[in-house]
Amino acid sequence: MRPVTVLSVVGARPNFMKMAPVLRQLARAPQFSSVLVHTGQHYDESMSGVFLRELAMPEPDFRLEVGSGTHAAQTAAVLQRFELVCLDVKPDLVVVAGDVNSTLACALAAVKLEIPVAHLEAGLRSFDRRMPEEINRILTDSIAQLLFTTEASGIANLRREGVAAEQVHFVGNTMIDSLVLCRDALEPMDAVGSYLLATVHRPANVDTADHLAQVLDILEAASALAPVYFVTHPRTRARLAHQAARPRLVQIDAPPAQPEPGVVYLLPPLPYLEFFRLMSYSAAVLTDSGGVQEETTFLGVPCLTLRENTERPSTVTLGTNELVGLDRERVQACLETILCGRWKAAAVPPLWDGHAAERVLDVLRARFRPD
Repeated sequence: MRPVTVLSVVGARPNFMKMAPVLRQLARAPQFSSVLVHTGQHYDESMSGVFLRELAMPEPDFRLEVGSGTHAAQTAAVLQRFELVCLDVKPDLVVVAGDVNSTLACALAAVKLEIPVAHLEAGLRSFDRRMPEEINRILTDSIAQLLFTTEASGIANLRREGVAAEQVHFVGNTMIDSLVLCRDALEPMDAVGSYLLATVHRPANVDTADHLAQVLDILEAASALAPVYFVTHPRTRARLAHQAARPRLVQIDAPPAQPEPGVVYLLPPLPYLEFFRLMSYSAAVLTDSGGVQEETTFLGVPCLTLRENTERPSTVTLGTNELVGLDRERVQACLETILCGRWKAAAVPPLWDGHAAERVLDVLRARFRPD
């Protein structure tokens, strides 16, 4: 009997951490033949190449090289090019992860060709349809046949949307699998808990000058309590070029040995292990990233999310996360509480144990069990 061909998709930085553990499991299972497609939604070394190496991912079998563009142009390019891959490979299953444009485009191309789709990280909802990621999540879940959820809210959301129970599988969080695998590779730091880490890239926070100015005001105020390492996404750095000069913002290539209070250090995108190291040893993280909310909860690092909502509510109800929006006074009060050692007690959500990808493979084995 021929192996079951599984076509897995990565496109943007978050996909790599979610897909790498599944690819490792597929490589160990002779029942499956694994094929990897990289759409090129994130394409440069800092946002793509270094992640493939550090996560020990195989070289992609196909690179679509769609590059940047508007949501419509990027989605259309992925849809067109991925369809050709599907016609060539004729996979038995397409696996997509997360909520980026590549996720929706590849799922749609596969379903149009009557190829089943599995969605890693299904069911997450911010209930804010102004977010492009929310649209991608809803539409991908509506056409997928296998929906792998990371937390209880995902199950409840899919049930409310009418998804059949037998399609939904609570497996845990494959991104946490990557953290667990890489944790022992971290080098120790002398400056434990002496700095804050920030990462902000959502369009709602950086695409308008007023909102980006509010973000910078928050980070500058925070730097009075502890130095801030602001790891900047390319879109954020492009927007910063149009902001008025701010003396507290200092652009550097690597974290300094002795950071100074009152300074916000602007860092470029960092390799996975380096960012993981900075996050692990920080006093707190300020972010608008969904994945960082999950990573800080697993690591027990306090997290302040610069949004009014989150699609990952377990990070708030169980974990270390708190929603603070762009309220500078609230952020400052939270940071003072954190730095005094009085942050809320937190726990790791169920099944965030480093074995989610193994449970994914168990589901796939059952789905494609020989007659």
